[in-house]
Formats: sequence, C-alpha cells, structure tokens
Amino acid sequence: MADVFDGYVFGEAWDEMFAGPGDPRSAYRAVHGTLEHFDPDELRLRAEQVARAFTDRGVTFAFDGQERPFPLDLVPRVISAQEWDLIDRGVRQRVLALEAFLADVYGPAQVFADGIVPRSVVLTGSGFQRAAHGIEPANGVRVHVAGIDLVRDVDGRFRVLEDNVRVPSGVSYVLENRRIMTRTFPGLFAEQRVRPVDDYPARLLGALRAAAPAGVADPVVVVLTPGVANSAYFEHALLARLMGVQLVEGRDLFCVENRVLMRTTSGEEPVHVVYRRIDDEFIDPLHFRTDSVIGCPGLLNAARAGQVTIANAVGCGAADDKLIYTYIPELIRYYLGEEPVLENVESHRLEDPERLEWVLGHLDELVLKPVDGAGGKGIVIGPKADERVLHTLRAQVAADPRGWIAQRPVALSTSPTFTADRFAPRHIDLRPFAVNDGERVWVLPGGLTRVALREGALIVNSSQGGGSKDTWVLAPERGRAGTPAAGSDTLLGGPAEAEAAYAPADGQLSDAVAGRLAGPAGDEHRQQQQQQQ
Repeated sequence: MADVFDGYVFGEAWDEMFAGPGDPRSAYRAVHGTLEHFDPDELRLRAEQVARAFTDRGVTFAFDGQERPFPLDLVPRVISAQEWDLIDRGVRQRVLALEAFLADVYGPAQVFADGIVPRSVVLTGSGFQRAAHGIEPANGVRVHVAGIDLVRDVDGRFRVLEDNVRVPSGVSYVLENRRIMTRTFPGLFAEQRVRPVDDYPARLLGALRAAAPAGVADPVVVVLTPGVANSAYFEHALLARLMGVQLVEGRDLFCVENRVLMRTTSGEEPVHVVYRRIDDEFIDPLHFRTDSVIGCPGLLNAARAGQVTIANAVGCGAADDKLIYTYIPELIRYYLGEEPVLENVESHRLEDPERLEWVLGHLDELVLKPVDGAGGKGIVIGPKADERVLHTLRAQVAADPRGWIAQRPVALSTSPTFTADRFAPRHIDLRPFAVNDGERVWVLPGGLTRVALREGALIVNSSQGGGSKDTWVLAPERGRAGTPAAGSDTLLGGPAEAEAAYAPADGQLSDAVAGRLAGPAGDEHRQQQQQQQ
C-alpha cells in the first residue's frame, strides 16, 4: 500500500505536523499514526462523504458565482495545551485593549490627548462612525464577539495578522467541522483529549443577555440578518437556532418612541438585544445609507436612549482598520500596562514621506494591504506580483498612503492537506473567536483554521477559494504540573463551572491604567482595589 505521506515536500515555512521528514510532532503523533494507514481510495471516499454531508446541511459558500460545499480537509489542526494557553492569554489581552480603545474613542478620547494614536488616523478611517459617539453600552461592552486572525512564522511563533471586531464570521464552520469530523474519524477522538466547541452558542447567548439594557429581567435577543442572499446566511440561521432566538430581517423590526419591536404571528414583541450581522452602513437608514432596505430605521436612536443593545456595537470598525492594527501593541501598553503576549507581523505605516519612499522602492519584497479591505480583497503579495501589477500598485499607494499598510511577507505555516491521492503541504492561518460578557473574555478552544487549497497560495479566505480544517485543542494532562487550568472544559462536554477571568500578569492594574478604562470595567477595578485595601 502506498504511503499517502510519500513525497511530502518541506519548504521554508514551519510545518504544523512534522518537525522533520517522518518525524511528527508530539501533538500530532496519534493523528499521523491513524492517517498513514489509509490508502488514497479510502481517503477520497471519506472526503466525498464530508462534502456530501456539508451539502445536505446547507454548509455552502459562494465562489465564482456558484454555491459549493465549504471544503473541509481531512487532516485536523492540532494545538497543544501549552500552545493554546499562550493563544488564549494573547487573544483575551487583545480584546480587552480593543474594548478599552473603542470606549475611549467614542467617549473621552484620552488616547488622542496623550498622543498614543493621532486623532486624524481614527477620524479618517472608514470604520469610524460619528453617529456612535457618546452611546454607552449597558454593561460597557462594545466587542461582544471578536475574531483575531493568527499566523505562525518560520520560527514557530504565533503572530497576529489582523483583528475582526465589526461583524466577525466563520464560527458556524467551527461547529460544523467538529460535528462532521467526529463522524468521519470517531476513533481519533477516543484517543485524543480534544476540548469541545459546542458550548459556543450558550456562551454567546449568555454574553448577549448580559448586555441587555438595565432593568430588563428576561431580555429578548434576536439575530438580525440581511437575508438568504447573504453568503453567511447559514451561520446566521444556525446560531439563531442553537441559541433558541428569533432570526429576523430588518423588515421584521420597527421602532416606536425609541423602543424596538418585532412583528410576530402573535403580535408585537419588544426586542432588547440585536445581534446584528449587517454592516454599519446598512443597519439604520436614518443615520447611514438612506437607500438601505435591510436595516431598521431608528435602531441607533433606540441604542442611544438605552432601550436596546446592538452587538457588536455600531462603530467597532474603527478598531478593524488595518492602520489601527499597527498601534495595538502601544494600546496594550497604554490601557493594560502590559507587554503584548502575541506580537504583530512586522508592519509599516506610510504617512511618513521617507517610509513611503522606501516602501514604494521595495514593493516587490512586501505585502501591501488596503486598510479597509476584507476577505483578502485588494491584497498584493509583492514577491508573487508581476511588474504590471506593481506599477499599478505604486500609483495607488502614492496617491493614497493613508489607505494602505505594508508588511513583511510571512511564510504562513503549512499543514498536510489531502489532494487527489496524497497529502501535500498547504498554508494555513487560525481565527480564534472570543466572547465578552462584561465580566470575562472567553476564547472558544479551537477556532477556524483556514487553508489555502491551491499549491503555494498564501490567501486562505473562502472568498478566494480557501477551505478549512477542524481545530483540535488538546486538554492538559491530568495532574501535570505547569499546565493551564483556566478554561479547561470537560472533554467533549460542557464548560467547567467557573473559569478564571483574564487578569494582567501581576493580577492588578495600576490606578493610572484603570482610570483610562471608561465605564464598568474601570469601576469594577476600583471597587476591587478598595475591597482589597
């Protein structure tokens, strides 16, 4: 029988499964030992079963104008307990810094006064919404859900590639990938201590209910979708069903005296929390695009009046701007008084004329990204671009330096991926999802591993033809010293009864730093300090 790993080629990138030829890393030994005994025909059959199962459940996406089953590779991505502890701490730290930044930007604006971020950088960003200034969320949370994209560099270090706090998507694939993989390779789950992902809907619902306006004992939560034509509609419907809440379109909602009501077959019902899956510019035609027919007129006024909570908050796109991304390490130090747990990819701002001139002279060595781009659109990978593309890019960047950032290319780590008859390395990234309920930031143990299916491709987005892998986070070994305890869910079951909230390395924030945290976060810290004294 032919070995499906024969001819596996190693490049300069870090390989997730192998430390060297024929030498699987410890976290992957069980997976490798199982897969190497399959022949290509068996693997093709299982791949066809996966695709058929996704089609039957409607887990599809639009690519080249056609609806296709979302590609799920047969090889899971495995992350050890020690590695996940680092990711977990880094993601939680980043979400808290982004939360504090948004509270500051739409409130006292101290970050501008202290010279950490230029005011012009935020105000000229497409994600900043003046209409959201002064709106105070009920529990101080604006980023209820975050997706932080990570990559692993050639040295095996995780780095943050970008932040997604506007309308992060993809968690439905995490849930469906796990459902399918437990049926495709049931034996592997018996051998591995894989942490579960099925608690996500309950965690999300808990965070949304916690964000309800003050005085509402039993809040009504809805998921607001643009409709069936949206490429992520499957996710909207799945999350609504798993949370046990109504899936609504803009036409199902209306506002009266700053209260949001929902039309139902039994009459009008109040709505207290809107988990929106619609971009800012379409959510309320009174404040944004007047031609929007998928939003709800008056929704933002109701939020300002404290009668409804919008999750994620309108204006979170100010933190999605890739130029703001370059300031996040400084924002972590400023708001939290800590060093970043996860580093950024080396990036260059282009507002400085000398830096801009250098970048324009080295376009063939860099990756250029539009600061408001999404889904991999507009990215130019210099080393892979021809002179015609670089000439056009040079003119675009010179005309609008604020609209771009430059980054050093990162050789995204590779993972064995099933092709026609064997496994071959393909580049991957990781999007962990975090849920913030106002008391703690919980990170889903797994996240979405996206894979670039074309040989040599570096853009992993599904809109660019990418697929995904099930992400297995291994639980700490019982009784092993030095393993993280926080967030260690029962294997393939529910969460632990209590999970330690994120705290800085020394356990406390300084008074100066806490003072920058506007709203309940700062109040809670000050109360804790007084109790300790």
